[in-house]
Amino acid sequence: MIAAPEIPPEFAYPQDTDTRFSSDTDFSEDLDGRSGTTAKGKGGKKGKKAAGEKGKGGKGAGRINGHHQENGMENMMLFEVVKVGRSAMQSVVDEWIESYKHDRDVALLDLINFFIQCSGCKGVVSGEMFRNMQNSEIIRRMTEEFDEDSGDYPLTIAGPQWKKFKTSFCEFISVLVRQCQYSIIYDEYMMDTVISLLTGLSDSQVRAFRHTSTLAAMKLMTALVNVALNLSINMDNTQRQYEAERNKMVAKRANDRLELLLQKRKELQENQDEIENMMNAIFKGVFVHRYRDSIAEIRAICIEEIGVWMKLYSDAFLNDSYLKYVGWTMHDKQGEVRLKCLTALQGLYHNRELNARLELFTSRFKDRIVSMTLDKEYDVAVQAIKLLTLVLNSTDEVLTPEDCESVYHLVYSAHRPVAIAAGEFLYKKLFSQREPEEEGAPKRRGRQSPNANLIKTTVFFFLESELHEHAAYLVDSLWECGAELLKDWECMISLLLDDPMPGEEALTDRQETALIEIMLCTVRQAAECHPPVGRGTGKRVMTAKEKKTQLDDRTRITELFAVALP
Repeated sequence: MIAAPEIPPEFAYPQDTDTRFSSDTDFSEDLDGRSGTTAKGKGGKKGKKAAGEKGKGGKGAGRINGHHQENGMENMMLFEVVKVGRSAMQSVVDEWIESYKHDRDVALLDLINFFIQCSGCKGVVSGEMFRNMQNSEIIRRMTEEFDEDSGDYPLTIAGPQWKKFKTSFCEFISVLVRQCQYSIIYDEYMMDTVISLLTGLSDSQVRAFRHTSTLAAMKLMTALVNVALNLSINMDNTQRQYEAERNKMVAKRANDRLELLLQKRKELQENQDEIENMMNAIFKGVFVHRYRDSIAEIRAICIEEIGVWMKLYSDAFLNDSYLKYVGWTMHDKQGEVRLKCLTALQGLYHNRELNARLELFTSRFKDRIVSMTLDKEYDVAVQAIKLLTLVLNSTDEVLTPEDCESVYHLVYSAHRPVAIAAGEFLYKKLFSQREPEEEGAPKRRGRQSPNANLIKTTVFFFLESELHEHAAYLVDSLWECGAELLKDWECMISLLLDDPMPGEEALTDRQETALIEIMLCTVRQAAECHPPVGRGTGKRVMTAKEKKTQLDDRTRITELFAVALP
């Protein structure tokens, strides 16, 4: 591990209006919920250069103009490589790192122009501008040179050559941080400059600048979260090694090893503080302003990434200080943004270990999630039902009977994906508690099988829903998750023909009629292999496996009912 340089008292950025953060900004919440600034620790250590002072008298400062044309070509290559997306990104990044080590100002100028070009701007930041101008002035100059008439920029242009651009662009940022994480990320220059530039661009009136820089900043943050997570794991390991060594008997204890482990822990802590400062700067400087941007696509980027941070590094991010942004955004006017909220939450609820930390959020925003099952956008409704199914898996107590009933009736929806999702919810809630079969005991069949009570439950649910002409829709909704139950025709036949067992209540005529209707629908679904009228999307080509299943089911239906029907 390479030690971080001397830690400065504050995370200084240019004092212009375009950057949302500076050394004297009072941030309401820190990464761990503390109030305070991005300043690190106490003490009178020398503060770092503001990004606006970069390059003055520094290495290579006088050579930038001399290299301007050549630099322009190198930069064009960086943009072109990402645009084409064919080259191995790691080698591209490694070459840039080498050039940075040789002359950091020239390399940083390449990177700045790369972000400007990725926004679709034809302007070029010169070495002189880089040395002498504040970010706000540079961005103002670039804005003047921006051709907004076309309206298109790399992230929005259609066509095969731009197809891979977004993926390559995001990969470049991720690989850049990964390859720098043990060295120049801590040099108090590169990251300061990049974060400061992206923060300024994300506040621009020009949509292309705002969209591109927000995506870059969010992906940069995700990459830093990975670095912070690795540091956290390394710190825990080092602490454990230190404790183990310290607990040894004095004669066996290696004091030089203790010293080394202490030094390593100190270095890791300093690096962690540095990364936290960077993350705070991006979060407060970009996310907090852009998650409510006027452009839905920009809002969606922010919500998608905060979901990633909470899932990746739950110890730091999975708390109400961050969850609230997802909760608020569930009321967004645009479906694509609401959808990102639900998929972000699914990633969290999927992990049962995180459920305890989600309790307060669930109680606060549960009603909103339930109401989203009736969203006008079907995609949103489907994901809302799937999220509630995950909530059901994590705890059975959160959802009230009224909440569950509002999802149950959606099994009769004409929109098949909504109905299938609701069917899975219903199956989890009503049918997941089946009687366990005793080991070694012969398999119980007919009305003694574990499915008997579940089939009765299906009948009772069907009758209670009072939609008696829609049995086919109920069967279709449950088909994907409960086919094994619905194809237990032997049990259904037994419930209709055999006498009830001692202590068992017989089915009423109304219940028997409902069971016959459900049974008929299951036979038709198995034999014909397509959903009922109004739910299909035209004829679908069946796979070889589906054809075999259909053939097997038809044979079984014939064998069972040839005996039972008379």
